[in-house]
Amino acid sequence: MARWFFRIALAVAFACAPTATLAQAPVEYRLSFPSPEQGWMQVDVTFGDLPAAPLLIRMSSSSPGRYALHEFARNVYDVRVTDGTGAALAVARPTPSGWDITKHGAEVRVSYKVLDDSLDGTHFAIDATHAHVNMPAALLWARGLEMRRAVVHFERPPGTAWRVATQLLPGQDAFTFTAPNLQYLMDSPAEFSEFALRTFTVPDGADEATFRIAMHHQGEGADLDGFARDAETIVCEARLVFGEFPRFDGGTYTFIGDYLPGARGDAMEHRNSTVLTSGRSLSRSRNWRENVAHEFFHAWNVERIRPKSLEPFNFEDINVSSDLWLAEGFSDYYAPLILRRAGLMTIDRFAEKMASVINRVTESPGRAIRTAEEMSQLAPLFDGHAAATGQEDLGRAYLSYYVWGSAIALALDLTLRDRTDGRATLDGFMRALWQRFGASGAVVPGYVERPYTLDDVRTVLGEVSGDTVFAADFLGQFVQGHEVADYRQLLAGAGLMLRRERPSARDGRDPRQEIVTFEVADLELTEQQSRFRTAWLGPPAAAN
Repeated sequence: MARWFFRIALAVAFACAPTATLAQAPVEYRLSFPSPEQGWMQVDVTFGDLPAAPLLIRMSSSSPGRYALHEFARNVYDVRVTDGTGAALAVARPTPSGWDITKHGAEVRVSYKVLDDSLDGTHFAIDATHAHVNMPAALLWARGLEMRRAVVHFERPPGTAWRVATQLLPGQDAFTFTAPNLQYLMDSPAEFSEFALRTFTVPDGADEATFRIAMHHQGEGADLDGFARDAETIVCEARLVFGEFPRFDGGTYTFIGDYLPGARGDAMEHRNSTVLTSGRSLSRSRNWRENVAHEFFHAWNVERIRPKSLEPFNFEDINVSSDLWLAEGFSDYYAPLILRRAGLMTIDRFAEKMASVINRVTESPGRAIRTAEEMSQLAPLFDGHAAATGQEDLGRAYLSYYVWGSAIALALDLTLRDRTDGRATLDGFMRALWQRFGASGAVVPGYVERPYTLDDVRTVLGEVSGDTVFAADFLGQFVQGHEVADYRQLLAGAGLMLRRERPSARDGRDPRQEIVTFEVADLELTEQQSRFRTAWLGPPAAAN
């Protein structure tokens, strides 16, 4: 379906929602685990109040926050389709991810099993200790019923005391939850286990936001207490960028963590929650603070300040966007910046991270081949590859939109501060995007009312900087062009000296290789540099 046609249909659905969808039966799911130790889940779905048209049932091929195809239907088996009386219905299989029922009554029931053991933010994993469920990897759905409410019931395995942690909205009991539509349902992961729970609340104007940490791990309670303390520090620091929290649906944001042997290191944002997984224990995990900061920043940037290219999310195909340099790359820049400002990262460590970003972007041959926009468009080909998260450099033709976007954010932040004597900043730019495109909320939860385009970004940047020519030139040079900023000059204003280091052969590296590094000249700061750096990075003292 063409994206423009989908948007027209969606607008009609919004207008008709009060009189149409509320009167229709919800799509009902029952998730049960007869043998969790075998790694499979039983799913029973009821579609009611159906029109006479063919019922087109589908399994997702993609998942929110991921850009590549995953074809989750490969894990679905033992599919049975019946009517409301239990009589079998004829089913056609037009594609590996589709089941078409041409003749049916007002109710169709589908039962199936789904098997997976991938403990990360994209798939799901079931064993004797828990069920970690990413909905696109687990739930069938029907075309044409996207705006119907969904009801999801979790059935405890015998002999367990499992509980549910999810951003799904509470239902009639502790094991029943609802979603207002398919978009919200598919964006709502769940952890079903005897997880440890920590909660905290943070004032937000006249309101307050509640945060839950549901952690399935093998560590000590003190490790989780430390996690909760730092997570609270991080979310409070992130709030300062935008001036307020988003209005979380249900008033609650949930961090779902699985720090267990066999888990893959991963982190995935959702509208009102984040999934964090690691094969290391909490005490040994190295990057969890940055993961928390990055994914929580997404609660504003991408979940609500959302590019039009990703709204609404297409579950049946790849989602191509030219804007991931902003949606992902700017979030990647803010993660260490938030930690630095919160006192959870030293200036030296922050400088090392920025040096790595500058080096990769400056030296990448791929930058001369494609722009940041074009690298963003390649996400479906590289999502999930180590290069997409900056762990590995493919070299000749690819530069991660995470890394390039982070470098663009650094350049824009320092340029705005320098040219306006600190009156305009990247914080102000992000806050302006929030007020224009995110803060107004949504017509329907799970959807974004005003997604943005690059033209919108250019307009807002012109307003924040007070110079529309500058805004057009900056985006033209660094986002739609191949140029790299003069980081040496930009960083000098904060008393950070950018230099090249030629390592010796005994370091085990190619002696011809040049590494961009920072020198933090604390003892040589002028008063102006000190003010600049403090306004940007916060006071110099840090805990880690």
